[in-house]
Amino acid sequence: MSSPSQEDDPQFVTVIADEKETMNIKANRTTYLSNFLGYHEYFSLEMWRGAITELVATATIIFALTGSVISCLESTGSDPNLTVAFAVFVVGFLFLLVTIPLSGGHMNPAFTYIALLKGIITCSRASAYVLAQCLGSTIGFLLLKAVISHQAVRKYSLGGCLIRDRTVPSSDLSPTSALVMEFSCTFAVLYVGVTVALDKRRSKELGLPMLCAIIAAIWALAVFVSITITGQIGYGGVGLNPARCLGAALVEGGQLWYGHWVFWVGPFLACTIYHVLSLTFPST
Repeated sequence: MSSPSQEDDPQFVTVIADEKETMNIKANRTTYLSNFLGYHEYFSLEMWRGAITELVATATIIFALTGSVISCLESTGSDPNLTVAFAVFVVGFLFLLVTIPLSGGHMNPAFTYIALLKGIITCSRASAYVLAQCLGSTIGFLLLKAVISHQAVRKYSLGGCLIRDRTVPSSDLSPTSALVMEFSCTFAVLYVGVTVALDKRRSKELGLPMLCAIIAAIWALAVFVSITITGQIGYGGVGLNPARCLGAALVEGGQLWYGHWVFWVGPFLACTIYHVLSLTFPST
C-alpha cells in the first residue's frame, strides 16, 4: 500500500497556495511601483520628444503671453484688467489647441503634477516635463527681456509673479493672502478645466476646440478675479504656473523672490486636495 504524496496533503497544498499568493502580491507591487516610477521612459525617445515640446511651448507662451499682458497694461484702454483677461484667453486657447495633441499641453508644473496623481503620466515623465517647463520659462523671459524696454522691465518686474511692489507704498498684500488667492484660483481652474478634460465621454462630445476654450476661459477668469478683487496696485495677480514665476525670478530677481514659495505651495496644494476630492466624484 503506497503512502500518500505531499500533493495530497491539505496542509501542504494550503502552504503552497499561500506562497503563490504572497509572490503574486509582491509581483503586483513591483509592477505598480515600476509603472508609477516609469524609469524605463528615460530611455524612450517619445518621452524626450514630449519634453522638448513642453520646453518650446512653455518658452513661446511665456514670451507671447507676458508680452501681451504688458502691452495691455501699457495701452490707454479704460479697463486694462479686462483686456489682460482677454489676452490670457486668446493666447491660452491657441497654445492649448496646438500642444494638447503633442505632449498633453501641460506647460505648467501644476498640470503635470495633477496628471501624475491621476496616473496619466509616470514620475520619470513628470520630472522631465517640469524640468523642461522651468527651463522653457527661463528662456522665454530671457527673450522677452532682450526685446522690451528697460523702463517696462522695471515698471512691471518683467511681468513676473509679484506679491508686493516695494516701490508702491500702498502695496501691503501679505504672502498668506497671496497663498489663499493662488490656491483658490488654481483649484477653480482644476475643478472646471481638468474635470472636463478627464471626462473622456464629455471631452469627445465637446471636441478639442471647445475643451481648449473652456480651460482658457476659466484660466482667464481666474487671472481677472485675482487682479481685480484684491485692489492692490503692487500685486501682479495670481501666478497659476510655478514655472512662470521661477523663470521670471531667475532672470529678473529682486523683489520677485519675495514670497516666491507661495507660487509653488498654492498650486501643488490645490492639486493634491482636488485629486482627493475627485475620488468622491460620481462616475459618469
